[in-house]
Amino acid sequence: MTSVITGDIIDSRKQKSKDWVEGLKKILSPFGETPSQWEVYRGDEFQIEIQNPEEALLSAILIKAHLRSIKLDARMSIGFGNKTHNAEKISESNGSAFIHSGELFETLKKQKVTLAMRTGDTILDEKLNLMLQLALTFMDSWLVQSAEFVAVAIENPDLSQEELGQKLGINQAAVSRRQKRAQFDLVMNLDRYFRTQIKQLTAP
Repeated sequence: MTSVITGDIIDSRKQKSKDWVEGLKKILSPFGETPSQWEVYRGDEFQIEIQNPEEALLSAILIKAHLRSIKLDARMSIGFGNKTHNAEKISESNGSAFIHSGELFETLKKQKVTLAMRTGDTILDEKLNLMLQLALTFMDSWLVQSAEFVAVAIENPDLSQEELGQKLGINQAAVSRRQKRAQFDLVMNLDRYFRTQIKQLTAP
């Protein structure tokens, strides 16, 4: 089982400068090699394979945080399933994970949501997507400072507040405020719950 994130930058045509394209590539580069593991195509669309499905949600949240820290955002769908065809470019690979991600992505605008997932298990999907919609009520309005904090905290899970503060150039009290403002503890609880559900799905 694998997972695929399909996304596009919201209102990309309204961006005055095209610098964000480089910003997006920089955000995606830690996810592996391009174009086999991730790819930016048609200017503002991207696709990434997250081979460990349990990492998929946190990866999408990390991308969102990085984008919001440069005053952008993305619509993203996460599909889970298999990979039946492994092409040189991820956008040409295939399997149920790609189909779930692609079909769901087409509905996001209509649903007016910026993040959703499809596992193929209808009951589980309904439950996880409802939780996601609730989390998006604050994630969609993260300001630059909150988003920066979330990105650094996800990428450095073992650091104390004081150490995170050193990375961000702020004191521990300011870190604590940003953590609260970003509802970071709730985000991590959602991720933990999501991992337990996906683990059950992938269990033999």
